[in-house]
Amino acid sequence: LSLVSAMNRVQLLGRVGQDPIMRQVEGKNPVTIFSLATNEMWRTGDSEVGQGGDVSQKTTWHRISVFRPGLRDVTYQYVRKGARIYVEGKIDYGEYTDKNNVRRQATTIIA
Repeated sequence: LSLVSAMNRVQLLGRVGQDPIMRQVEGKNPVTIFSLATNEMWRTGDSEVGQGGDVSQKTTWHRISVFRPGLRDVTYQYVRKGARIYVEGKIDYGEYTDKNNVRRQATTIIA
């Protein structure tokens, strides 16, 4: 029998969208935040043999948050825009209220 009854695990390989920032919310531990772009490419058309058709690409942006103290600090110091990095973590679905008092949903990868 497996002791794992559920799993929330994400693996991403992509390019960093901007230099990480570190945020400090009063009463909470700091967090390092950056965006990561992943690209998905596929061939459109009838051919399955790599000839003919056009190549389409979709870029997906992920918001990455790093809370673990050692990893958070290393990420802030060394990760830079354009770097190709591998991130492993879990998906977190949260809500926040924006400056216009509108409730928004935010999907974050907790590295």
